[in-house]
Amino acid sequence: MTTLEQAARLALQCLDLTSLNDGDTSSDIEALCRRAQTAHGSVAAVCVWPRFVAQARSLLPQTIKVAAVADFPDGELNVARALADVEAIAQAGGDEVDVVLPYKALIAGEGSEVAEFLSEVRHASRPLTLKVIIESGELKTPELIAEATRLALMAGADFVKTSTGKTPVSATLEAAAVMLHEIQASGLANAGFKASGGIRTVADAAAYIELAAAKLGADAVQPGRFRFGASGLLNDIEAQLSGQSAAASTGSY
Repeated sequence: MTTLEQAARLALQCLDLTSLNDGDTSSDIEALCRRAQTAHGSVAAVCVWPRFVAQARSLLPQTIKVAAVADFPDGELNVARALADVEAIAQAGGDEVDVVLPYKALIAGEGSEVAEFLSEVRHASRPLTLKVIIESGELKTPELIAEATRLALMAGADFVKTSTGKTPVSATLEAAAVMLHEIQASGLANAGFKASGGIRTVADAAAYIELAAAKLGADAVQPGRFRFGASGLLNDIEAQLSGQSAAASTGSY
């Protein structure tokens, strides 16, 4: 079993500290980048809108990746829009792209069109790390979640990610189990998983860490293959590593 302190340290190392509010300003991004470098260590990445990539890159050491979103948050089947986002991220010095899979098209049975979309985004985004957000809470069924995961992996995604955090249902352990099973079954030794949306406590994070370790092996729980996408989680991580009670941090959410 993973202790809360161990989970907190792992979650910090694997955290994509995120700010994707409609009203984000340069001041918000400056504050986010300061938060990314804690007294207990640094996060894996910060995740922002494409327009803030250059600013974030200028404020962070190279050891912290800069990620930005594409086709976000609605996941329309709009290749031109997604490619424009990817180009903007790459030109601004970004390291990672979190693209939303056109999940509504997949629900409508347009799997081949979704596959082509992902293929074009993968081609355009190399050599950047590509995380594909399948929006598991909207797909709802294990079958659709599994299909979306397979499509992302077949297109060459480096990570498959649960959610945008902008829909009523975000990450769940049930969806994560399906996604991790597909990653395991793919035989792709470097494919990773990202749990995103609604994960605010180290106890929540620990459940995903244990699930990922069970499915992919303990060695997979490291930033190259495992991430959390969150903003509020860092509050509880710092509370745990500072020796405070988890309850002391709940007022910050």
